[in-house]
Amino acid sequence: MLKVTRQTDPDLAKLVDLELERQEHNIEMIASESTAPLAVMELTGSVFTNKTLEGYPGARFQAGSHIADQVETMAVERAKELYGAEHCNIQSYSGSTANYSVFASVLKPGDRVLSMRLDQGGHLTHGSPANWVSKIYEFDFYAMDPETELIDYDALEKKAEEFKPKLIIAGASSYSRLIDYERIAETAKKVGAYFMVDMAHIAGLVAAGVIPSPIPYADFVTSSTTKTFCSARSGMVFCKAEHAKLLDKGTFPGALGSIQLHTMAAKAWSFKYAATPEFKAIMEQVVKNAQCLAEELTKHGFRIVSGGTDNHLLVADLRNKGITGKAFQNALDSIGITVNKNMVPFDPEKPSVTSGVRIGLTAVTQRGLKEGEIREIAEIMNEVANAPADEANLAACKAKAQALIARFPLYPAGAFDEN
Repeated sequence: MLKVTRQTDPDLAKLVDLELERQEHNIEMIASESTAPLAVMELTGSVFTNKTLEGYPGARFQAGSHIADQVETMAVERAKELYGAEHCNIQSYSGSTANYSVFASVLKPGDRVLSMRLDQGGHLTHGSPANWVSKIYEFDFYAMDPETELIDYDALEKKAEEFKPKLIIAGASSYSRLIDYERIAETAKKVGAYFMVDMAHIAGLVAAGVIPSPIPYADFVTSSTTKTFCSARSGMVFCKAEHAKLLDKGTFPGALGSIQLHTMAAKAWSFKYAATPEFKAIMEQVVKNAQCLAEELTKHGFRIVSGGTDNHLLVADLRNKGITGKAFQNALDSIGITVNKNMVPFDPEKPSVTSGVRIGLTAVTQRGLKEGEIREIAEIMNEVANAPADEANLAACKAKAQALIARFPLYPAGAFDEN
């Protein structure tokens, strides 16, 4: 690994080495992170990086596309089979650009969009004032029931009837429960809106059949291909056959330019891998680990938003522990456990501080951790929360964390040996 880089830019190579070392000794629990398989890293660094192409198989704007056409066609067919979808476009560069492709396909400036509140799980691209889409389209938001901390579907329907959106968005970046896609689809049909699901966080769980799929109910389903899908940093969009031409035109030339063939090749490999028993077993364990962590943290006095989780993540409300999300994130990071500060429903704190943290179980599950290790992590987290500024306590917790993760290699021995 990095044989040429070590010769031509040793300073940069050293930083890569340091990052590999950090990852190897770190307990990764950021919900949007996973570990890319070696094949994905090989393909994203392959000669396909050299090829510039625009358009679609059989209708490119540049010559020399006959092999690339086979790669894209293979990837699309594998994706459709994996998810049971009628149509798939894999040209998006990320989950965000996947969303933009749908917007470009069916929305005009000034159109109305109904999505989930950002502080309750929604994503920046779903209408945050900080994102450019809020300047182009008119957004309104639905919310959780403050008692159950679950989506209030009756209130969503009522708002949709009053607001009359052109598009309704479901899917979230920090919602730990299953979503009733059928119910929202009925609401969208009732008000004459398109229905889009952003499944970026749960795409791997859906692919493995561990949780229900939005594909049968939504007009469009967008996703990144990292997170639980554990592949390249890229994106994809699924849709009903009736919207295929709209989506393809909205993607190119509507929202994107030339394709990233190297990540497309990596996605093709991942669509095949995600259909294997090995991947399914990992995804099943991800959910078991998340539920175990929620239960253990509850025993230690943490309050878990909605009382638990049905997927790969959970949100812990830290107010009864007397610590902010930012402070807890930083204290954990100092001992080698990474989570991210996150707003809780109706959070009184600023987004830069927050009252909670979001914790994901994908990356640690990929490394082989199961319930026993998750209980150890919960104990360490509790010890950190109880004395986040005590250097002796943090040192002791760091030693425990490093001893735990050392039992589970990030990659097989010799994976990065240079020939």
